[in-house]
Amino acid sequence: MSPYDAGVSTSDQPAFDPSLLIDVAADFLFDGGPTLTQREVAERSGMDLDLANDLWRYLGFPEVEDDKVAFTEADVAALKVTKRLIDLGVLEEDRLPQFVRSLGRTFARLADWQTRLLLGVLQTEDGGQPPLDVLAEVIPMVEEVQGYVWRRHLLATASRIALRDVRSESERHLVVGFVDIVGYTSRSRQMSPRALGAMVEWFERVVTELVVQRGGQVIKTIGDEALFTVDDPTEAALLALELVERAQADEQFPDVRVGLAHGPVLARLGDVFGSTVNIAARLTSVARPARVLVDHDLAELLDHDDFRLRRTRRVSVKGYEHLEPWALKRPRES
Repeated sequence: MSPYDAGVSTSDQPAFDPSLLIDVAADFLFDGGPTLTQREVAERSGMDLDLANDLWRYLGFPEVEDDKVAFTEADVAALKVTKRLIDLGVLEEDRLPQFVRSLGRTFARLADWQTRLLLGVLQTEDGGQPPLDVLAEVIPMVEEVQGYVWRRHLLATASRIALRDVRSESERHLVVGFVDIVGYTSRSRQMSPRALGAMVEWFERVVTELVVQRGGQVIKTIGDEALFTVDDPTEAALLALELVERAQADEQFPDVRVGLAHGPVLARLGDVFGSTVNIAARLTSVARPARVLVDHDLAELLDHDDFRLRRTRRVSVKGYEHLEPWALKRPRES
């Protein structure tokens, strides 16, 4: 029985059952069902069984008994490539867990979005096209676009790194920023799922657009909050003001607030860490709606002719008893 009952008119046909798609997807994506155990996969790839099990968990999948048939030739091929990368020194063993976890989290989010999109397509087919035909047509196209986007980001990242001194990641000094939606929790309780989705989509689109325009990088977005970095202090300050102004210009969108801090940052596997990140987060948490707060170090770097900077009273926040925020605004028009 297929997910659609062939030969039944669309008016009489039952609704599409997504659970029936599992076997179809498995057959298409991995050329048939599982034929190998974890132990067999490890032996055929030449990788230690314990390491193979660890990698599977790092990717975000539940543990599988060593002798349970749950794997395919594709798993053997993937482990062979991974082992080769380790042997070449491309993947250092001490960083392997972090790398694989990052890879797993990234693709898990991507797969979740793509699966929902694909199910939406299948549910509107009204039985006119078998699911296997839909998969055969759509998935190679998605895979091709996915590869293209990855290569473009690889080039963009390589270009950014080439334009600055290649030093230890811990020696980099950046502006770190957080921007969040004011009153998100209370507002989201009163919104329909569709309206909430539209608001989050607007937020992510605007943040990404403005950060990129100012030469920055969006590190991650988490619902009502986004974390970004910018090399140039002036560009970071202008970006923060633009984020606030863009939200205020849209009557249907709530205000945002921004916190910026400048200092040493550890960049690792697409994320950033350190006290500079923590200070930016704390500044955002105490900022008023439609306001920008910056730390003392960034305030000293900014040209006071281009911005209005006012020191506010010190605040006590988690980890910092005497944090000194500075309010950032545009200069008054003469």
